[in-house]
Amino acid sequence: MIDDETPVLDNHLHLDPDNHRGIDAVRDFARLGGTHLLVVNKPSWHLEVEAEAGEEFRPVFERTIEIVEDATEELEGRAWPVLGVHPGLISRLVDDRGYDPDEAREIMHGGIDVAAEYVARGEALALKSGRPHYEVSEAVWEASNAVMRHAFERGAELDCAVQLHAEAGEEMTEVAEWAKAAGLPAHKVVKHYAGGRLEGPVPSVMSEKDRLEVAAERGEPFLMETDYVDDPDRPGAVLGPKTVPRRVAWMLENGLDEAVRIAHIETPKMVYGIDTVETLERA
Repeated sequence: MIDDETPVLDNHLHLDPDNHRGIDAVRDFARLGGTHLLVVNKPSWHLEVEAEAGEEFRPVFERTIEIVEDATEELEGRAWPVLGVHPGLISRLVDDRGYDPDEAREIMHGGIDVAAEYVARGEALALKSGRPHYEVSEAVWEASNAVMRHAFERGAELDCAVQLHAEAGEEMTEVAEWAKAAGLPAHKVVKHYAGGRLEGPVPSVMSEKDRLEVAAERGEPFLMETDYVDDPDRPGAVLGPKTVPRRVAWMLENGLDEAVRIAHIETPKMVYGIDTVETLERA
């Protein structure tokens, strides 16, 4: 059972009120005890934006900010936007639209730069970047790593976190070193869709019981997420919006109170500088 003083944060999900459930998904999350959300913009092409320059990502970011404002109205805590460029865009640009990898890199750099404007104004909390989690050519891989390192540079300038979409694994120390070389501390780099064990970035653990047990046993900083996609064409994809509060209740019932505190109070403050207790109206 989740008490009234326990914040419950889903660190990574998407909302699409124009095409699917949108605020109804937020209400499901809140009804089960969820209090805080980090809402990541959907891939630009899912919103029919085929950007040729950074400025053309702006409608994607603006719509995400609007969604977050509506979501906050439904929560005892609040929601924040995370804005950036999905790394899978590089394949769409190169394979489907005929750009070479260097041209695609520049378009994606531009999108990161526009996202950074919103962070600088306090309208977004963090940046999103990464690299493909599937096999690509060496040129595309190098361009993708350059985009990710550019995001680290912008994150360092803004003192904000960068969420990464990247390949699965338990070791990304090289990536964390790239961030540190750019001036961004490793604890401000978050690997979304992570398992319970990860060296390098902070893991945002998919909220499955076995992964959470591993994370809890380690006692290291971690976050919890669903990666809910809010896509009518993929209704059973990833995890639903009720999952994080349900898993928090399960963790508390099984004596994992310290892990809940780490994931929902300590780590959000360390990574993003947010206070999930202070922003909890019901506390």
